[in-house]
Amino acid sequence: MTGGPVTGRRRASPAGLLLVAAAAAWVWMVTRWGGMQAMPGTMSLGPSAFLAVWTLMMAAMMLPATAPVAALYARTMTVHRTPRMVVFTVAYLLVWAAAGLPAYALAVGLGRAASLPAATGTAVAAAVFAVGGVYQLTPFKDRCLARCRSPIGLMLRYASYPGLSRDLRAGAHHGAFCLGCCWSLMVLLAAFGLMNLWAMVVLAAVITAEKLAPAGRLVARTVGIASIALAVAVFWVPALAPGLTGGGMTGM
Repeated sequence: MTGGPVTGRRRASPAGLLLVAAAAAWVWMVTRWGGMQAMPGTMSLGPSAFLAVWTLMMAAMMLPATAPVAALYARTMTVHRTPRMVVFTVAYLLVWAAAGLPAYALAVGLGRAASLPAATGTAVAAAVFAVGGVYQLTPFKDRCLARCRSPIGLMLRYASYPGLSRDLRAGAHHGAFCLGCCWSLMVLLAAFGLMNLWAMVVLAAVITAEKLAPAGRLVARTVGIASIALAVAVFWVPALAPGLTGGGMTGM
């Protein structure tokens, strides 16, 4: 009679650890950067510091939506579940940390664009919105989102991975699909401001809805259309992209 509930708690603990890690990342972001404005560029951070902050941002935004997949993967384990899930999660975050390298280069370039005349910053913001919005409507986005929404096929693939590297490979593989699914949403942070916490909260909610809500694909397409609309509207309301135009630079 007592075996069932105990097993249920053990199975839930890996997903719970991801949620705790995400919550800790959010607390750090709010307490450390909560008073920051929607700053353009790299926030005056060097490459190493930027990558550290970027990885924490990705942990805060991505881990909640990844927790159900992690819980499903944990059910394939019979021993050493918690340490193996730590390996899975670290590998997942390493993919996003690696994505921080092009993100840093992009932030440097966009930071310079923000210092140019207002019309240039507005044009760059429109391009950012347009690129992110168009990708949301592509078949590749649909494919990556489908893998994240229905990961049973991935679980069968991960079960075939041999040896001690299984959890590392599984975490990295799933991270790659999540990157393919969500990079277009992360690009929008360049327009809203990398440390715009409200933008981070909204985008994290969008990511979670895309992956977990029954109408997730509709959410993805709606966001894509809205982003394309912002690409047009920003010419009339530059404050829509405070990270590139300097408009609406209010503290959190």
